[in-house]
Amino acid sequence: MIVPVDESNLLRAGAVHAAAWRDSHRAFCTPEFVKLHTEERQADYLQKKMDEGSRVWLLIEDKPVGVVSVCGSLIEDLYVLPERQNRGYGTALLRFAVSECDGTPTLWILENNERARRLYERLGFSETGRRRIVKNEPDEIEFALEVECGIDG
Repeated sequence: MIVPVDESNLLRAGAVHAAAWRDSHRAFCTPEFVKLHTEERQADYLQKKMDEGSRVWLLIEDKPVGVVSVCGSLIEDLYVLPERQNRGYGTALLRFAVSECDGTPTLWILENNERARRLYERLGFSETGRRRIVKNEPDEIEFALEVECGIDG
């Protein structure tokens, strides 16, 4: 079940975001920086996004397992708990997020995130050619959903 994040489940969404973010960034961020991403900090981050107009959702099975946000046609913050990955939750969240987009769905990934790249390409996204250069970090690459392919294609 995918539910909107509100004050009743914000800390649980922050916990999912924190655990998955730490796991995905551990290989290239300092241990000190990774530790900063606590449940509370990530809940504050998600609240700020909602205050700025993003809509955030939490995927719950027997417990919260994933989170995603959408602002207009931009999909962000798609995270699934590490122990729940490769079970279709990311695909379910991405399909849901696409259905919530106002226009052509777009998203950004870190250039070194091969798991995300495989998921997005498998579901019809492709690189747009736009990049964000991040000093001393991996660059970000923009992807957009190919209209003729679609998410179910």
